[in-house]
Amino acid sequence: MKFKEEIARRRTFGIVSHPDAGKTTLTEKLLLYGGAIQEAGAVKSNKIKKGAASDFMEIERQRGISVATSVLAFEYNGIKVNILDTPGHKDFAEDTFRTLTAVDSVIVVIDVAKGVEEQTEKLVKVCRMRNIPIIVFINKMDREGKDAFDLLDEIEQKLELRVTPLSFPIGMGYDLKGIYNIHKKNINLFTGESSKDIHATTAVNDLSSTELDELIGDKAAYTLREELELVEGIYPEFERNEYLEGTLQPVFFGSALHNFGVMELLDGFIEIAPAPRPKKAEERLVEPSEKEFSGFVFKIHANMDPKHRDRLAFIKIVSGTFERNKAYKHVRLNKNLKFSSPNAFFAEKKEIVDESFPGDIVGLHDTGNFKIGDTLTAGEVLHYIGIPSFSPEHFRYINNADPLKSKQLAKGIDQLMDEGVAQLFTLELNGRKVVGTVGALQFEVIQYRLEHEYTASCSYENLNVHKACWIDAVDRNSDEFKDFKRVKAKFLAKDKRGQLVFFADSAFSLQMTQQKYPSIKFHFVSEFEPATAS
Repeated sequence: MKFKEEIARRRTFGIVSHPDAGKTTLTEKLLLYGGAIQEAGAVKSNKIKKGAASDFMEIERQRGISVATSVLAFEYNGIKVNILDTPGHKDFAEDTFRTLTAVDSVIVVIDVAKGVEEQTEKLVKVCRMRNIPIIVFINKMDREGKDAFDLLDEIEQKLELRVTPLSFPIGMGYDLKGIYNIHKKNINLFTGESSKDIHATTAVNDLSSTELDELIGDKAAYTLREELELVEGIYPEFERNEYLEGTLQPVFFGSALHNFGVMELLDGFIEIAPAPRPKKAEERLVEPSEKEFSGFVFKIHANMDPKHRDRLAFIKIVSGTFERNKAYKHVRLNKNLKFSSPNAFFAEKKEIVDESFPGDIVGLHDTGNFKIGDTLTAGEVLHYIGIPSFSPEHFRYINNADPLKSKQLAKGIDQLMDEGVAQLFTLELNGRKVVGTVGALQFEVIQYRLEHEYTASCSYENLNVHKACWIDAVDRNSDEFKDFKRVKAKFLAKDKRGQLVFFADSAFSLQMTQQKYPSIKFHFVSEFEPATAS
């Protein structure tokens, strides 16, 4: 019985948003409620005050942005909450896309003044494709911003979501009086203090009573009554099943910085968010309640502790119980591995756990056995799907700037690429190494980490590539394929997995190549169904 209860009390979710919408601050306040930290370190501009608990890489502290996904866990009201705090910056979107394969639901954070921004649109699209349940949190209500109804309209139109508010603001900015919790029918008054003990909510069962006027003043009470009537008339009633199917998205309002409206969000989340969900493998659908253990690697992080050259593989447990010191099958390598010190996380604090359950994220010390997307099982051959590499948008040759450190450079590049920071290609013609990234900032991160973690230095050279396509052919012995390899020899490379990649220098040349070689398939994502002769 214990096993089923443990699954039922797990909630694993990701927080996604455009940079600066207040994602890291919200994460911190959620941790405050869970008692996981005593004092939150707010991230302000590029100067980090106390150093946010979830930003643990040196470069993040300097830049004031999150560049790697942090894994955080805490207990709240008997529920074990696992948060995956993702980078908002578009240059690190690939890390975020991969993280979304490991969550059961997401909270989307939107800035009240800026509304729906570009990066949020992209991320929500991925969530919608996978039918991930979404809760929307409209943040920074202590500042002047867009009208609540205009914002809800914008969310519906730009993100193509069907929303329903579960809490509603009473004023905003200087006039922010509080939050009315539609779900629980109570009011939380705004004091401007950000202590974690704001539990002073006032139940208001009858909105027409004079008690409301006394609490927030006649004018605000009149406006709130009108607005709530509108909410009732316009928006659908909240149905948990629709939310779980990804067809209805509840909305909460608040200010993470002032720790306001966060409790409503957390209580609402605990109540409605899904426990661990089934996951699709190539072979079959795997249910969390199955007895046999299985899980997959969605992230690898080198040098979490610079004093020890350690690599951690982050595993999302899909089914069964993961036990310390028990041998499990590494499906790709077809060999059994044992883990004597599996870690559970709180940002950079780690503790060794004896057993973990579906929904949990476990960090396994890795000596180079793991790649992103690898599966671990109790013995069954399973391949979890949906963790692709995307076609990079920026390409540079990488050169060794210090010949005496070539070994360190090779090791550093190898580990950082396994981590998914960027993709490494080796040109077929001359063996030169090319780094491809989704965003230009990643080149800086690579250079910084090579220097500080591996004592290696590199320099870059620009390479004019429009797109990298993974190549797939029905018949690799055909004359057409041989001709393609001969004519395009200088544009061909291999990725880390040995797959053939074509570098197109412009959209036009890609189009011409596709027309000239119709039997060859050009893919923009590394995960594709191989072509089979029909």
